[in-house]
Amino acid sequence: MHPHKQATVTAAAPPSAAIPAAMPAAMPAARPSAEDTGLLRQWAAEGGALELRARIVLLAGQGMRDTDIARRLGVSRQTVGTWRHKWADEGIAGLRHRARPGRPATVDEAEVIARTLLASDGAAASRAVGRELGLSHATVAAIRRRWSDHPPADPPLPGSDIWVVGLYADAHGAVLLAGARTGAAAQPRPAGSAVGADVLAGLDRACDALPGAVAGSRPPAPHRALAAFLTKARRRHPRIELYALTLWTADPAAAHPHASPPAAPGPVPAPSIPRASGQAAARTAAPPTALRSTGAATGPAPGPATARAATPGPAQPPPAIRPEASPPATLHGIPATCTWRSYLRALVALDSSRHPESSRRVYLDLAGAVEAYARRPPGEPLQWLRESIASHAAPPRPRGRSGGGAGAGRREAAGGANHIDLGSFNECVVIEAVRLAGTVTRGEIAHRTGLTQQSVSRIARSLLARGILVEENRRQATSGKPRTPVRLRGEAAHAVGIHIDPEVFTAVVIDLDGAIVAERTRPVHPTADPDVLVRQVAQLGRGVLADARGAVRPGGFLGIGVAVPGPVDTDSGTVLDPPLMSVWTDLPLLYLLKDHFQCPLIMEKDAAAAAAGERWIGRDRRARDFAYVYLGTGVGSGLYLNGDLHRGTSANAGEFGQLCAVALGRTERGGRPEVLPECNPPLGLSRLAARHGFPLDAALAGTTAGYRAVTEAAAAGDPAATAAVRDLARAVGQGTTSLVDLLDIDLVVLGGPFFTDPAAPLYLSHIGEMVNDFPTARRLRHVDVERSVLGPEAAAVGAASTIFHAAFTPRLRGGTALRAL
Repeated sequence: MHPHKQATVTAAAPPSAAIPAAMPAAMPAARPSAEDTGLLRQWAAEGGALELRARIVLLAGQGMRDTDIARRLGVSRQTVGTWRHKWADEGIAGLRHRARPGRPATVDEAEVIARTLLASDGAAASRAVGRELGLSHATVAAIRRRWSDHPPADPPLPGSDIWVVGLYADAHGAVLLAGARTGAAAQPRPAGSAVGADVLAGLDRACDALPGAVAGSRPPAPHRALAAFLTKARRRHPRIELYALTLWTADPAAAHPHASPPAAPGPVPAPSIPRASGQAAARTAAPPTALRSTGAATGPAPGPATARAATPGPAQPPPAIRPEASPPATLHGIPATCTWRSYLRALVALDSSRHPESSRRVYLDLAGAVEAYARRPPGEPLQWLRESIASHAAPPRPRGRSGGGAGAGRREAAGGANHIDLGSFNECVVIEAVRLAGTVTRGEIAHRTGLTQQSVSRIARSLLARGILVEENRRQATSGKPRTPVRLRGEAAHAVGIHIDPEVFTAVVIDLDGAIVAERTRPVHPTADPDVLVRQVAQLGRGVLADARGAVRPGGFLGIGVAVPGPVDTDSGTVLDPPLMSVWTDLPLLYLLKDHFQCPLIMEKDAAAAAAGERWIGRDRRARDFAYVYLGTGVGSGLYLNGDLHRGTSANAGEFGQLCAVALGRTERGGRPEVLPECNPPLGLSRLAARHGFPLDAALAGTTAGYRAVTEAAAAGDPAATAAVRDLARAVGQGTTSLVDLLDIDLVVLGGPFFTDPAAPLYLSHIGEMVNDFPTARRLRHVDVERSVLGPEAAAVGAASTIFHAAFTPRLRGGTALRAL
């Protein structure tokens, strides 16, 4: 029998397919005889490789067509036709046909799942993956259905919404820690947005270090290490169920009956499951040593085999790793149809394809942890745990609330544009033309956009009816009837912007014109617990919305933008290493806030958010490429290029500090660019002022108050203060010059909370001279250096503008926020 047909038999035959109760007395020659009918019914009842073939022949003997048989059994018509012909040509012997060599005798189901999820658009169909792996499309489809319902494990996992939470490895074995909230429905992520084959390949290369531990190159780690790891995982993820999946164990005799040995290059046939009961089952299938209860007196810890050895009946709950009232995790084995590596890849692909929080950064961190484990002294275990995940740890929200779900801010799938998307795109084109012009007639819109007059008139009518546009007084034309210009109606939509800063939280509500409707600030205690800080941010957001409630019309609130210091992981909504905010490190801020707000949320780096706000509010003055140099607690840059915000691969484009260090030739001993104090304006200006002899109170050094004191003295003409501001401006100017040379732009915008009025003339003057005198192509362009149109609240206003930017910037991705207005 063909191997991939064998796989079809075991994977696709539903157990509920009916066996004919009786056969007609008179049969043509192609029908089975009474003796053959009895044998076929026996095969159908026993299951296994011959079950599907027997069912096909029995149903065909009842006169059913191939199409009906295929539909009833859930297989392809080709499969039905193959076995009917085998029966007609060779009888019972044909049904016993053995598999031809050259095809996989065992299907690695996890590899099928990983390749399916990582396939490029259009290549994830069962037939395409089947051709690649040498399997029938029915086999691939059956595997996909099975994993979609429950990723296989022994005992079974409770559902398909599984998260990869941690990985533990030592000389005893390796445990993959997964998590789930029972009863939670998985939220599919956009197609093609899994972590990527390159990340999984890097993780696979890093895992080369793990089998070395199995060979005994490292002394055994204490058994209590795994227990401590699981306890730590329980504290970090207190509201989810944790499942410890044994990937491999150093002692094959102690392995879980379904665990694959680590050194196996491919899948292996399933070992026989012991049918003994009681203590015999516990002896024959004891869990790995590393997973046994810490401090247990005698006997093996309860394992999956113990539960399976009992008389068949209702499924039992998974056994706990250690006997306590609330065990940190339950023990599971991986199926024999997978190698441990393919199973790890499949769960990573499943997690990342369903959860935006499980971004590339999370699994790059995992690969880095595995590589670091290989370099550690022998005996130290690998203990990797991801940060807390708020969006799945929180209790399910009751349905029926207004305002959209917490996940409404997640990015939609990019792909082809349908008719609705094209309509929304043209609407956004018209809105963009009106926004840039301020006030414009329909004829001018048609001229600027290239749309027909009829299309512009139709779109304008729709936008006027929905209150997004409003008509102005008519203009008298030189010929023909008077023309009626239109403009954006500022109060048609509102958004909240929140800026996270080491010293102060700022929240604003702005309208479509960029006018601030309400504003609140709150001082920050940088050492406060992250949960407290997140609650303070949520209270600030709710408070500023309450202040603006009279101005925000029903249906006109679009969402909340959050600006944070970089670097950030926008896919997982995580703040990574913010300056002067160590308690925020690896904090999943966006998804913690989604537990407080049921509306779209967008997180952006503060400099990028400021650039988005500059583009939105600057209108035609910013209708070209520019770099926004943001002077905050650190100096960063936001880039607006080719008509859109340039974020880069990881949404961290514009990191500015190292650019300044390279331009100034200041590196550490190992060659890494220094962290320049000049790129922290409060700290850098205080040090420069002291160097030039400015008498600054020691209590004010490195503070916002000290920065203001020095800049005000410079504005008043103090030579020491002026020299300090000049040196700071020149350090920033070196990085800006490199930025201008790299991007070939002719506009630089300066702004941010430390671009204050007293210091602004000095910054504009010195940086303006440098970007026009130093670049290589200075003879071909003049670079304008201008003050931001945004005020000190640049990042907060910019954060709110990112909501407008996402809703109204012309893109062929569908405009859900626009359609809602």
